[in-house]
Amino acid sequence: MTIIVEKQKGKFETKTEKYEINVHTQSDRLYHIELSRDAIQGFLNAVKQDNHTVQHLEYTPYARLIVASLLLEHVGEEFGELLRNIVHDRESGGFTIGLEGVSQDTDEYVMFSTAISYLLGSSNFDSMSGKYYARFTVNHTDNSDSYLRRAYRLFTLHTDGTFVDEPTDWLLMMKMVEENARGGESRLLHLDDWKELDKFANHPLANHKFTYQAPSSKNVDKEIQRLTFFNYNNKPGVCFIDQFVYPETIEEAKYLCDLSHSMENDESVIELELPVGDLVVVNNIFWLHGRAAFDVNPNLNRELLRQRGRFNQ
Repeated sequence: MTIIVEKQKGKFETKTEKYEINVHTQSDRLYHIELSRDAIQGFLNAVKQDNHTVQHLEYTPYARLIVASLLLEHVGEEFGELLRNIVHDRESGGFTIGLEGVSQDTDEYVMFSTAISYLLGSSNFDSMSGKYYARFTVNHTDNSDSYLRRAYRLFTLHTDGTFVDEPTDWLLMMKMVEENARGGESRLLHLDDWKELDKFANHPLANHKFTYQAPSSKNVDKEIQRLTFFNYNNKPGVCFIDQFVYPETIEEAKYLCDLSHSMENDESVIELELPVGDLVVVNNIFWLHGRAAFDVNPNLNRELLRQRGRFNQ
């Protein structure tokens, strides 16, 4: 039996034998979902019994939906609708969930994250990895052409999908491996909590289409024109990343610089603690995300998994 307790701002807590949903301890915008260990183990056993492998999921798109259905079999058919409702909800739009220590196998992490993502919608092709997801490491040294793998500098707040010509409605990030790491927290900002939103969303350049182009490592050659702010269900949506936008005038550059500086210094930015084996999902239309700098350590090793995609109609 599901127990629902109404909370402020329309929040709720849900508890069943298979899972529990509570408001996140670090933010009343987010939820934390705790699955029962029995349900997780049942899901992983079913995946093995059906002979699903990571390669099979990469090569056979419908297998990703089959894996999602196996998760529903072990947690309840209503679970997918609950996840979608959270991510669509403007007051929230995000949650964390994990494997509760049941597995440390990163292939099983891929299986679990795929089940979650395909309950939300469909993953976009990730040109950087050539797959429907990407796995990337952050180490002590790196020669990357973007801030994604640069450990010791702030990875500024942004939205995903700025330089691709397809909807990017949601984002999933899962911590796969972490060794000798201090700092590097995921930084999150809900658009409605940004103190200076109105100042920048009502600026004349808010409706200007800026050109975005990715560096070579992203394997995307096409230029894209994007509005910084747009209407999303009668409220502002945002599309921005400082690294890949190409303003044409000093005025445009100052607007973008001031916008980024304002977000980075907003008091509502969350620095999220995410254990290995946990993932965070946010609505990419009204959540911005980035990463704090790591403390210097020659033995630093972190691996993350990323999926991003669209809602299905």
